[in-house]
Amino acid sequence: MRLVIAGLLVAAAVLTGIVLNLRDPGLLVAAAAPLFGDWQPHVGPGTPAAVLIAFLVVAKGPELAEHRFALPIAYAASVAFTFSLAMVDGWQRFVTRLTTEDEYLHEVPGVTDIPAMLRGFAARIQDFQPDSWTTHVSGHPPGALLTFVALDRVGLGGGAAASLFCVLVGSLAVVAIPKAIGTNAVLPFLVLFPGAVWVGASADGMFMGVAAVGIYLLTRKPLLGGIVLGWCLFLSYGLVLLAPLALVAVGRRFGWARIGWALAGVLAVVAAFALSGFWWLDGYELVKLRYYQGIGDSRPYWYWVWANLAALALVIGPAGIKGLRRDRWVLAAGLAVLAADLSGLSKAETERIWLPFAIWLLAGTARLDHRRRWLTAQAVTALAVNHLVLTNW
Repeated sequence: MRLVIAGLLVAAAVLTGIVLNLRDPGLLVAAAAPLFGDWQPHVGPGTPAAVLIAFLVVAKGPELAEHRFALPIAYAASVAFTFSLAMVDGWQRFVTRLTTEDEYLHEVPGVTDIPAMLRGFAARIQDFQPDSWTTHVSGHPPGALLTFVALDRVGLGGGAAASLFCVLVGSLAVVAIPKAIGTNAVLPFLVLFPGAVWVGASADGMFMGVAAVGIYLLTRKPLLGGIVLGWCLFLSYGLVLLAPLALVAVGRRFGWARIGWALAGVLAVVAAFALSGFWWLDGYELVKLRYYQGIGDSRPYWYWVWANLAALALVIGPAGIKGLRRDRWVLAAGLAVLAADLSGLSKAETERIWLPFAIWLLAGTARLDHRRRWLTAQAVTALAVNHLVLTNW
């Protein structure tokens, strides 16, 4: 029944999107609604590799999940599959996705004094100023920009390094999640996660990997996990919604001391940024204003509040939908998604924005029967989306 409902939801979102775009091409600002991209069937140099990797994971994934080297094998497979999907659109598109005038790398050359940038960051968030940040920099706390500035400082500047970094870090989620939830059975489903289409390459893919590592660390080293999750707060304002997942992680080995260490880690990062001149709450209030200065004001809430969920269905795939159950990880991720959706601050582009939450919805796939059948469905979903839609990320 869940699959039928999800299928009808996706069909309704696509058909409604087509009608709305025909009536007013500027209404949704998403030609392939509910996805952000253009309807453009295509193949590319990554097509054969993506198909081959998908075939191998379907054929051997369930057995390899029990191999003693399952985690490194799965990580390598995830990187390869994600990169192959990106190469369906070609190398040039891959290396320029983070270099456009709306993206982070556009601002990197102008950051010559990091302390001064942090002190003046909030003042540049609102639009229609001579020195307003680009769309993505203004829409996120300074940690995201700092990440790409740091890459540039160590000699890994430019679009190729940034995009590869997002893929490599994003794929860490495939290793972190099984360790957090306590089973490798989910591994092949994480490798063929349809959301990989947007991991290669978007900064949100990188956020997904960092967040997953932070959640995992909470189950083992709460202070270190708190520090990583504190850093997540300064990668994206929306990652404050990792709180339900963090509570589940701490709850695996509940203790007030563990909670105290985790909070200490988070507060240490918040304090470090505050002392550097950036207060998170000030940035968040200004971002809400900036959001409605741009396309967020024109995109209709009545459509996106449910079409976002159609996009989510494509991100987690049929196996993810089938695996939705009363699992604490799934419920926590679902709560985060629901809060983000109802907020009205995630109208469209949620196929990438919600990656840090969406991938945890696959926790329920660990208990699926007929695993190869469901893995095939995941692979088909990822390949179909990537070859039918020319996505922006």
